Amino acid sequence: MEKAARSESFCEIVLRWGSQLRYNRLVSALVHLFGVAKKFGQEDALHPLDLTFERGLTTVLIGPSGCGKSTILRLIIGLLAPDAGRIEFDGRTVAPAQLAGLRRRVGYVIQDGGLFPHLSARANVLLMSKHQKTPGAEMTARLAELCALTRFPVEALDRFPVELSGGQRQRVSLMRALALSPELLLLDEPLGALDPLVRASLQKDLKEIFQRLKQTAILVTHDLAEAAYLGDRIVLMNEGRVVQQGAIPQLRDHPATAFVTEFLNAQRSLTFV
Repeated sequence: MEKAARSESFCEIVLRWGSQLRYNRLVSALVHLFGVAKKFGQEDALHPLDLTFERGLTTVLIGPSGCGKSTILRLIIGLLAPDAGRIEFDGRTVAPAQLAGLRRRVGYVIQDGGLFPHLSARANVLLMSKHQKTPGAEMTARLAELCALTRFPVEALDRFPVELSGGQRQRVSLMRALALSPELLLLDEPLGALDPLVRASLQKDLKEIFQRLKQTAILVTHDLAEAAYLGDRIVLMNEGRVVQQGAIPQLRDHPATAFVTEFLNAQRSLTFV
């Protein structure tokens, strides 16, 4: 009887410990996806999935083309609506009426930068600040901070996108996304079109920016080396499903499926694989 009582007590402790861990994770997460699914026509872009994105960390979504990575970003920022499930941002369910407010709290960077070609670099960066009627002196100070943060040359602020290099355009896009000090930064293959040297330089700068700002970020990439360098957590996807989550050594040493090993081996240049 005494032994059974001790066993029961231990089970209760384990259950309470597990519940507390789950609670702590929910509290620390900025974004939650609960059973979120999306179809395009008759095709499943995302099967029902649950995901959490924790504050202050960079989560990398990686996988083959068409696996649902970019769809997740567009659902979070409200460019798409889920067909099933719900999305929570900072503890509140995202509803259509809240999208304008949500987008002021989220920065979004896409592969080609998405800059307006008829606006200078300065005007692109300050677009949302002007929309928010931010005082001029505050915008000037913020612009100087962003140039220093992203290593963008101040003398190039009056140039138009066509007059900037690919790396400079991405720095402008990043400055624009950071202009309102967003709680969440979404990056959809922001470095994919750049040559290797420029890409490596921007990867280094991004890592420093994330660490300095303690930025919550979600990065989409095809490049496993980039994911390993920038990410605190890797989410490997395939055909609209999450296959495995964790750090690179976990995926390498304890693959959940044969696909995980196949995906890692396909990028043989990685010294850690």
